[in-house]
Amino acid sequence: MSKQQILEERSGGCCTPIMVAALDSAAAGEGAAVFKALSDPIRLRLMSIIASAGKEVCVCDITGYFDVSAPTISHHLRVLREAGLVDCERRGTWVYYWPLPERLTWVSTLLSVPAAV
Repeated sequence: MSKQQILEERSGGCCTPIMVAALDSAAAGEGAAVFKALSDPIRLRLMSIIASAGKEVCVCDITGYFDVSAPTISHHLRVLREAGLVDCERRGTWVYYWPLPERLTWVSTLLSVPAAV
């Protein structure tokens, strides 16, 4: 199974905003995993650095933003990857990260407020 198939299964396509319909158990578990991944200040900051870069980012360029060790950064990046928020590719000794827009759209849709009719 490819990474894309896993992401499509995980994201379940476009979700319904929580202001429109209650979540089922699977969607609630999925959303909780994403929010748990983003609830750590280091991970939220990592996500913002990666997402705002506009391109892939080498881990070597990320570590300088933090006063924690490289293994700690790697741990937090793994959590973001497992939540489906970022993906990566190893090139030689470095790993490059990029955001997964489909997953960010899923989170955004989940929390969106429908326009008043």
